[in-house]
Amino acid sequence: MGRAGPEEGQLPAPVKPPDGGWGWIVLLGCFVITGFSYAFPKAVSVYFKELMKDFHVGYSDTAWISSIMLAMLYGTGPVCSIMVNQFGCRPVMLIGGLLASSGMILASFTTNIIELYLTAGVLTGLGMALNFQPSLIMLGTYFDKRRPLANGLAAAGSPVFLSSLSPLGQVLLEKFGWRGGFLIMGGLLLNCCTCGAVMRPLDTGMKRKMEKVQDKYEAKEMLPMGGKSEEGISTTDGTKKAKKAKKKPKKGKKLLDFSIFSNRGFIIYTISKFILVLGLFVPPILLVNYAKDTGVPDTEAAFLLSIIGFIDIFARPACGMVAGLKWVRPHVAYLFSFSMLFNGLTDICSARASNYTGLVIFCVFFGISYGMVGALQFEVLMAIVGSQKFSSAIGLVLLIEAFAVLIGPPSAGRLVDALKNYEVIFYLAGSEVVLSALFLAMATYCCLNRGKKKTPPPEKPPSVGGGSDTEEAESDVQEAEEHSSDNHQLAHSTDNAVVVASEEANHVEDEQSGEGGRCPEGDREVLARAGCNADQTVERDSF
Repeated sequence: MGRAGPEEGQLPAPVKPPDGGWGWIVLLGCFVITGFSYAFPKAVSVYFKELMKDFHVGYSDTAWISSIMLAMLYGTGPVCSIMVNQFGCRPVMLIGGLLASSGMILASFTTNIIELYLTAGVLTGLGMALNFQPSLIMLGTYFDKRRPLANGLAAAGSPVFLSSLSPLGQVLLEKFGWRGGFLIMGGLLLNCCTCGAVMRPLDTGMKRKMEKVQDKYEAKEMLPMGGKSEEGISTTDGTKKAKKAKKKPKKGKKLLDFSIFSNRGFIIYTISKFILVLGLFVPPILLVNYAKDTGVPDTEAAFLLSIIGFIDIFARPACGMVAGLKWVRPHVAYLFSFSMLFNGLTDICSARASNYTGLVIFCVFFGISYGMVGALQFEVLMAIVGSQKFSSAIGLVLLIEAFAVLIGPPSAGRLVDALKNYEVIFYLAGSEVVLSALFLAMATYCCLNRGKKKTPPPEKPPSVGGGSDTEEAESDVQEAEEHSSDNHQLAHSTDNAVVVASEEANHVEDEQSGEGGRCPEGDREVLARAGCNADQTVERDSF
């Protein structure tokens, strides 16, 4: 049998990420979701002064709103992973968009800070979490070779939305108050439902085509047998159904795969991210109130976040393009370490900025370094665990980071209330970020690279370097080949059974001819089943 198209019986090629096509629409949706998820907790800080006056609370109490949002974004990671593995990305994102919007709408009617925690913090944070994680999973499904660039472009949604939501929040606060601002923000979050609707699963149509083509392939392989052995065909069909029934449970995805903890690169990445998150979000959360306390007008103080966002817009795609270069992608973990080191040193060097010019310079360098961190963090994780285990890996990583989110900004707020000094906070946050950068670089070099040089593993384990991941496609093709080879073996064994039966029939004929050519009725039935014609036997008897 020569080469043929899929319609003629050839097995389809492995399903690979398209690196384009509808993936650009998915990238646009991921851009919007990332913008809301990361920029919204920071943009809400514009309302903190008014909330402090209305509810008669301190800054540390209002800082819990942003912290709870981020904690829900991170802490519900395993729940999101289980829901995505069970129901798919699109339904989970639609529910998340409704929850995020309803949380902000209900927050506009709250009468105390606790109700604000439950609505704007828990409900909105949960909704954004149900949108954020599935969007990253879909992005990794649609892109492979262009994945660093795609991650950089999607991560650019955070600065774009930060540069627009902060001035918008200030305008809404002046015209409608914080309650009207929360209500309008809740309406904006309904756009998350639109983004969820465009997250079309990649492999649905391909799997159906593969099943149809495989059935045709198996049917054509059975055609040369013709009508020689109906029992052999029925046995083959029964065996095929039994094999499919046995193989179906193997294809089922785990709701949460804990085997990734056996990956040393994943452990190193998780510890480094925990230390990083302790100090990464502190400066942008405290920046607006720090500027207001130094005498900067409210509008100009809110504009500082826009400066960070504007610089970040260009830093993230540019860093994604650099990370996608052939000579950089295998060492993307070290580039990530450099970006964290840059960010931490920016915090430390700018701790004594006491005027608006100094704060603007800090925002420029912080925007560059923050954009590099944002563009690389999930690209490094995808490179470590691969796209097949990414849904479970990101959920577990975000859960661990949630504890750091709950510790970092609230602790910084309490120190501000106690010391009335922002300089110590910037030193502390910068030191934590620098420590995470040094740990990732040293642990990657000592634990991973040296281990590879000393004892090369027999298999190809997921490493920190970049590369393509097509394990599931290869396993599907291998399984299909095994399935087809089994059918060949069954067909061959059935043909052998027919040959053996015919030989036995000839042997019986020889014995009967030796006994006088008599052929009993029972033997005639056996000979007929074996392919020997009863009429030929009668002719031999007469002869």
